[in-house]
Amino acid sequence: MAAEMNHHTPLSIRAPFARYSHAVEVPAGHRLVLCSGQLSITLDDHIPETAEAQTELCFANVSAILEAAGMGLADIVRINAYVTDRAHLPGYMKVRDRLFSDPAPASTLMIVSGFAREAFKVEIEVIAAAAE
Repeated sequence: MAAEMNHHTPLSIRAPFARYSHAVEVPAGHRLVLCSGQLSITLDDHIPETAEAQTELCFANVSAILEAAGMGLADIVRINAYVTDRAHLPGYMKVRDRLFSDPAPASTLMIVSGFAREAFKVEIEVIAAAAE
C-alpha cells in the first residue's frame, strides 16, 4: 500500500482480529478506482471449485482491472468480500493474507446466501487509491 495512506486503529477500540485496518485515510491529490464485485470466472467461463482458487481468480481479475488504471494490488485501500458459507472463510483469508501485508487495507467480509450462479463461492470488490 502506498506510504502516503494513513491507517487508523484507535487504541480506544479493539484491534482488528484479522489482517485488516479499521480505516484507511486517502489524502488529497489521489485518484480513486472503485472496482465492481469480481466473481471467479475465466475468459472461457471456467469457475474454479474451491473457495481458495476462486479467491485467487477474483484477486487476479481485480489486479487486471487496476493495472488497466495504472495501479496494482498495493494501491487497494478497501476490500469488500463476500462468501457463501462460513466454511469458505479460511480459503479466502489464506489468499488475502498472502497478498496484503501490514498495514493492510480496510476490509469487510460477509457471508451471503448466494450469487448469480450457484457455483460461485466468493465475490470481491475493492477501492484503490494512487497519487496523481
